[in-house]
Amino acid sequence: MTRLLVLLRSRSLRIGFLLAALAAGVWAVGSQWGEVRLALASIPVSAVFGALALSLVYVVLTMASWRVLLTDLGSRLSLGAASQVFFVSQVGKYIPGGVWNVLAAAEMGADHAIPRRRSVSVMVVSILVSIVTGLALAVLAMVLAPPRVARDFGWVGWFLPLFAVVLAPPMLNRLLGIVLRLTRRPPLERPLTMRGVTLASVWSLLAWVVAGAQVWLLAGALGLELSVGTFALAVGGYALAWTAGFLVVVVPAGVGVREAVLAAVLATHLESGAVVVVVLLSRVLLTAADLALGVTGLGTGRARRRDTGSLTTSS
Repeated sequence: MTRLLVLLRSRSLRIGFLLAALAAGVWAVGSQWGEVRLALASIPVSAVFGALALSLVYVVLTMASWRVLLTDLGSRLSLGAASQVFFVSQVGKYIPGGVWNVLAAAEMGADHAIPRRRSVSVMVVSILVSIVTGLALAVLAMVLAPPRVARDFGWVGWFLPLFAVVLAPPMLNRLLGIVLRLTRRPPLERPLTMRGVTLASVWSLLAWVVAGAQVWLLAGALGLELSVGTFALAVGGYALAWTAGFLVVVVPAGVGVREAVLAAVLATHLESGAVVVVVLLSRVLLTAADLALGVTGLGTGRARRRDTGSLTTSS
């Protein structure tokens, strides 16, 4: 791992990593382009753009949750700097392995004087926050969804008590300390607080609600009855799909697993063809949001470096 981190500090390899991550994300969309075109033809353009806007908001809210934890551990970044680090690093999750976005965040955070052990700790804890809040909503999905969902994916809910205990700050700080000692890293300068974890969880819950709203909007355009009940089902269903996809760590960004879960949740509310359209477009639009914000963050970072260089030269 140490050698890998040393390699990632090379500028050329950083660029190569970003290009590979972007290519993986583009492939995730392009490999299904035929189906995407058919899906786009069967749904109103307004619904597609509305769902894309919600996808962008979802990613921004996950960044807000991560930024709260980063501040709680002692690194307060401006909104622009935090967006650049988070959005660019998140593109790495499309590369198989499940760790590339974490390593990218550590290296990019170092450019802002954030210790790498702190960046890695924050990214891991932010993922844990997403898991716990997502699992809580997933339980809701299993109550509202067809019985086969609980039968086939009920195993996901068993992880909730375990991850909830780990997320409690006394336990979490102790575990982080143990991991840092085992990896021969200095301890964190300050512990995570209950206030920080709670606020991050609130942002995470809002992100799940927005992601569910994206699915609900797409499904509504294809015949889903728009009601409080179906909204709750969409929110819980997406959370269940995400957590199931995350727990199957060998699959990059949960591709395939999330689609299967979401299709099972919506099966009794939409015709099979409409379910396929919703599941496909939901994935594609969320991927497009990740890529768009990643490219935006990359451009913002370059502009900031040019401005810094200009100020240095003029002084």
